[in-house]
Amino acid sequence: MNMQVEEVRLSLPHIELAAHIYGPADGLPVIAVHGWMDNLMSFARLVPKLHGLRIVAVDLAGHGHSEHRPPGAHYSVWENVYDILQVAEQFGWERFSLLGHSMGAIVSTLIAGTMPHRVERLALIDAIIPHTAKPEATPEELAAAFEAQMALKNKRKRVHDSFDKAIEARMKGAVSVNREASELLAQRGVMPVPGGYIWRTDSRLMLPSPVRFTLPQALAFVHRIACPVSLVLASQGVMTKIPGSIDLLKDLPVELTELPGRHHLHLEDEAGAQVVADCFNRFFHPA
Repeated sequence: MNMQVEEVRLSLPHIELAAHIYGPADGLPVIAVHGWMDNLMSFARLVPKLHGLRIVAVDLAGHGHSEHRPPGAHYSVWENVYDILQVAEQFGWERFSLLGHSMGAIVSTLIAGTMPHRVERLALIDAIIPHTAKPEATPEELAAAFEAQMALKNKRKRVHDSFDKAIEARMKGAVSVNREASELLAQRGVMPVPGGYIWRTDSRLMLPSPVRFTLPQALAFVHRIACPVSLVLASQGVMTKIPGSIDLLKDLPVELTELPGRHHLHLEDEAGAQVVADCFNRFFHPA
């Protein structure tokens, strides 16, 4: 994690995002997109082990040091797609590659399927398509989303007594991480407030999605991708726990590599970051 890094603010037409820039100016352009409730420190172990890449790692809206969306706005996955396309515009990148983990991998897949002429290569960690829903479930899911949204105004963020308690809370999150990973995420994700510490993430990120793609809709994005795709699958990750997901992957135009580790295998220790880096270095620089 000794690689030189530049901290920047990206003033997009509709929101300001924070980002780190790594690697040589003439490296292959790559935008790194982290997962839900994480931040760009998700790539702190992995990025220094990648070679020949000019990487812009972004704090997504509502995460890390980036702005929160304005009142009344939503955190739909396609809003993140638009944000990342605007990041590419900021750097003048007509073509670029994407490195995505979890929700960031889903966002990356949607970008590559929406704008296939823009994406050079797609490197994904333990996710590829969004959670889907059956058409008949749409009314109930929309109702549940509205109810949760209206109830949110009466909820307050949890204030932790100490920085260490905030780290422990993230370790026990919906997708748990080890202490080392939580400490790295906390560097950018935790802030002091009267009475203790809170995580910076926007509370609205916890709201359920009002509308989900159906499975055929989600797969349509994958089948429209025109670039090489490498998906690292964590043996103890999220995808292995979803019934039928592995069988589904066999029918997709994706280079699949299963590696030992949990959902954050690229962040939890140096060994995990190295095996993921070895895979992606071969992918980004084929012989």
